[in-house]
Amino acid sequence: MNINVSPNNPIPLYQQIADQMRAGILRGELSSGDPLPSIRQLANQLLASVITTKRAYSELEAEGLIITRAGLGTFVADLGPDAIIGLKKEVVMERLEEGVRVARQLRLDDDETTRLFLQALDGSDEDV
Repeated sequence: MNINVSPNNPIPLYQQIADQMRAGILRGELSSGDPLPSIRQLANQLLASVITTKRAYSELEAEGLIITRAGLGTFVADLGPDAIIGLKKEVVMERLEEGVRVARQLRLDDDETTRLFLQALDGSDEDV
């Protein structure tokens, strides 16, 4: 799996790493039991600090997506199809809830928010 991070991105580096690894696991690009680079290897590869990569791995481990075996390394956790579907739904729901929060902060009513959601779902390029 190829991970691309940018120090110019406002999202913290550890979060960029965790987000891309999470997406790779949920898309099936990384399968249960697949070995992951060591924290040091990944830090060197991304020109990031060991602390940054450790934080990304800690976040993924807390979510149950990866496991670390002392002396053996870090691996994608054994997740069944139901767990993968549940995690996908959880990730999407978090994003949708964020969109709703933004819409409410901007005082858009629910009908307008729904229209925007359906427009996004259709991939429409209409002006908002």
